[in-house]
Amino acid sequence: MHTAWWRELWRRHAHIITPLRQHGLQCDIVFGLSSYLVHVSLPDDSYLIIGPLQEPSCERPPGDPEGWIVTRQHQDRPELFDLIYDSVPSTDPGAPERPEVRHGDSATPMIEAIDQRLTHLRLLPVPLASTESQGMSAAAQPEAPEPPAEVADSSAGYVYGNALLALTDQLNGAGSHAEAAALLHQILDPINGLLDRLGEFFEAAGEKAKEAQEDDGFDLSYDLADAACEIRNLGEVLHVAEDRMRALTAQAPVFRPTMAPARTPRPPASALPPAPRHTR
Repeated sequence: MHTAWWRELWRRHAHIITPLRQHGLQCDIVFGLSSYLVHVSLPDDSYLIIGPLQEPSCERPPGDPEGWIVTRQHQDRPELFDLIYDSVPSTDPGAPERPEVRHGDSATPMIEAIDQRLTHLRLLPVPLASTESQGMSAAAQPEAPEPPAEVADSSAGYVYGNALLALTDQLNGAGSHAEAAALLHQILDPINGLLDRLGEFFEAAGEKAKEAQEDDGFDLSYDLADAACEIRNLGEVLHVAEDRMRALTAQAPVFRPTMAPARTPRPPASALPPAPRHTR
């Protein structure tokens, strides 16, 4: 998966993937009929398909189509099919244009439409936050209802894990090895890096375990102290990884034309295939 082509695909779709993952949604990139799509898993086992028009195929590069189509689908329940957003201009001269067509390839109104729809369906693991960037005031934005317990996403509320996930997204979309090295620095810095802070966390947890004045409390404190030591050892082993990353020279990915193409994207394959080859 960690090829230059895949990293470039991730970078080109980061403006879609990152805000969705910040809401606790699991995203992936898959190949559809004729171009790459974003597949978003939902808590009720349905999923979103986000991508450009598939037929006819989009000649623009991945992540930068003329417009976006978002559908909700379920492998075993076709009645759940829902067209959430479509900003692709209609090819039928007699068909009325959808209101979102005026937004074209802009991702912001599309993300807002997804947020609103999933909030209505109670499928948004991390509720909406009212922000000016979403163009809605705190008074105008509806409250996000609590998702039912049976569909609550396990990542909701894990702010530190989600923060690291956001850092991973930045690394996946890094435009250069120098940028990737700077992100590694956030983890490996011996004074303020994440590994050092994580070592301090386990040491503090060990001291807290000792307060119980029980045998198992002392045993647990030793285990946590060992974990802190191993984490610091890992930092020492990787102390030159940042410099080694910065010294690498990336090869520019080569984009290849897509194959021929249905307006509604089909369910994705389970894994990302290699980039399509030239056809004669």
